[in-house]
Amino acid sequence: MRKSNITIYSTLALAAFLSACHMGKDYQRSELSLPAQFATTAAPSDSSVADMEWKKFFSDPTLQTLIGHALENSFDVQVAMKRVDEAVAYSKQAKVNWGPTIAANLTASSTFPSKNSLNGLSLKSFLHKEHLEDYNLNASLNWEIDIWGKLRRQREVANSQYLQTYEASRAVQTALVANIASSYFNLLMLDAQLAVAQRSVNLGDTIVQFISLQKQAGQATELAVQQATSQQQTARILIPQLEQQIAIQENTIHILSGDQPGTIARTSKLQEYKSWEQLPTGVPAAMVSRRPDVRSNEMALVAANARVGVAEASMYPTLSITASGGLNAYEFTKWFNIPGSLFATGLAGVTQPIFQRRALKTQFEVAKLQRDEAALTFRQSAYTAMGEVANALVSIDKLKSQFQLSTDQVNLSNSAIGNAKLLYKSGLADYLEVITAQSNLLQAELYNATIQRNQLDAMVELYRALGGGWK
Repeated sequence: MRKSNITIYSTLALAAFLSACHMGKDYQRSELSLPAQFATTAAPSDSSVADMEWKKFFSDPTLQTLIGHALENSFDVQVAMKRVDEAVAYSKQAKVNWGPTIAANLTASSTFPSKNSLNGLSLKSFLHKEHLEDYNLNASLNWEIDIWGKLRRQREVANSQYLQTYEASRAVQTALVANIASSYFNLLMLDAQLAVAQRSVNLGDTIVQFISLQKQAGQATELAVQQATSQQQTARILIPQLEQQIAIQENTIHILSGDQPGTIARTSKLQEYKSWEQLPTGVPAAMVSRRPDVRSNEMALVAANARVGVAEASMYPTLSITASGGLNAYEFTKWFNIPGSLFATGLAGVTQPIFQRRALKTQFEVAKLQRDEAALTFRQSAYTAMGEVANALVSIDKLKSQFQLSTDQVNLSNSAIGNAKLLYKSGLADYLEVITAQSNLLQAELYNATIQRNQLDAMVELYRALGGGWK
């Protein structure tokens, strides 16, 4: 008895020791060498605009409605969530991969051997039958003991893939929020430019009428009237072009939202929007941990790292336990004759791969290479994110001065229109100066609307680049 106990204890100790020998290394994020702060920020700050919910960042009720509807109905979001559900299902399956596989089997067979065969003669001699029946009801169990941590690494792979898919779905939401906001601001810009074109047409009517009166008084030529009319038509052509772009932009927003093309009711104007004065960015390290697409790439790296452990463990012995038991009889009437029909078998075995045409070693080498690829992809995505934030910050900074200059240009062009009219009436300027002033005002106002849209786009881009928009 004492010797038997020693054997049992030794076996348990050996199993415990081997179970601790997990293959592969646990994931640790490599050093990304990120700066302490973004280049254009005055001082590092723990707070970030990306921590704001999109409903707080975008205060326009119409825009909030559009974003909320898009998040609920967008096909891209729905597809992303289905992929998350798929990953959840695989993750649940992996959580129980440590347990045994149990199956039940029910069979009934009847064999008619040849009367001249050895089986036929034996059957007739011993059982006095010409056919053999067999009835079997059994349950089987197969259990692989996770000695080298292969099953644990497989669970790690499944869980990482779930997190990767989950982060990817958040990245889809972030991109959708940014796209809807940018499209909406572009729509407001087109509205503003349409209003500019309509004002220019009205101003052109006044100038054409004014020069026509001058012609009737003999103070202007037909050429002057024609050129004033041509300038007016330039503005008039813009109206159907802008109306076309507005309709296309409205359809784009509807399609992004999972709807059929249509119009969008809105009351806001581009001029009512002011870009944020202060947009805290936080620190680069926090941005990397927050931004969904970067996090998705990191989870892909975690999964690739775990696959290396799986591939390495596959080259070591596999310990499995197999057992089966149930009822078996050669006659139906004796099938449930218990305990006579009971049977049971048990087997414990160790399988060591020896020669598989280098397949296992190749899998291990490829898994390490794929881990290296995933590490490079993660690093690249982190640096790309850093670049996008830096570009957005530069755009916000430089667009402020551009908007101020553009506004000054609009004011100057408005003043020039009035001066040109007065000088023309006084005979101190010709009609070309009036037409040039009108053209300059049209271009200045169109460009001013574009600058305002670009400011709002830069604000949205910074919000997205920092990882905001999914809350």
